[in-house]
Amino acid sequence: MTPERKLPERRSRKARRTRDTLAQAAFELVLDRGLRNVTVEEIAEAADVDRRTFSRYFTSKEAAALDSLRGDGDRINAALRARPAPEPPLLAYRRAVLDWLADPGAEPWHRRPRIFDLLVVAEEEPTLYAVFHHIRVDAQEDSVAIVADRLGVDPRQDIRPAVTVAAGAGALLAAQAAWVRGGRPDALPALVAEAFDALSADLLGEPRPAPEQHLDAPERHPGAPEQHRGITSTTSTAEEAERTEATS
Repeated sequence: MTPERKLPERRSRKARRTRDTLAQAAFELVLDRGLRNVTVEEIAEAADVDRRTFSRYFTSKEAAALDSLRGDGDRINAALRARPAPEPPLLAYRRAVLDWLADPGAEPWHRRPRIFDLLVVAEEEPTLYAVFHHIRVDAQEDSVAIVADRLGVDPRQDIRPAVTVAAGAGALLAAQAAWVRGGRPDALPALVAEAFDALSADLLGEPRPAPEQHLDAPERHPGAPEQHRGITSTTSTAEEAERTEATS
């Protein structure tokens, strides 16, 4: 490799290190002191750079504190690309998320120190949560493109990729919220699986449960009035008999 080619690569690595150092400083300061007790100047000082350098990499202290979460969407999308083509789209998304959670090398949330604490703070701080939302949206846009490619469709003309990703990302978000409320850092994989199980079996490409498995169906007793979609039929057996006799 020529010296001319090495120079841009060295600059790129240095920029990456600077960004990572700023992000780590913001991450630690926000968790140690609280978001409102940390300034951009303090983050820059902790990273041994000036305020101007901070502004080259981040628009806010919230963006710096949450920067490490951006890579998680990339890892999920990489796992989604690797799923077998015949899998139904939402099933592929589910398994991509679970693949990410099961891979220690991918450093999923429940295996990464203090990420649980960061998400707890994000739930409590509106400005931090807004940045978290934008990070998720960016990742979901990439997911939509991947699903569209799997289906061989144009996502601007076919709604299925967007619906698939909205459902899958919604399940992940619901699991993450339950994880934060529950206070058990090791519970995330089980909560994600439970959230996806709660989605329609048809969308997952799995068989629908048999009718008798639905526990919310009202139990009928002999002689009890029949119910149709929440409306109780008040027609008695005697009235039915009278109508039958009148028409015979």
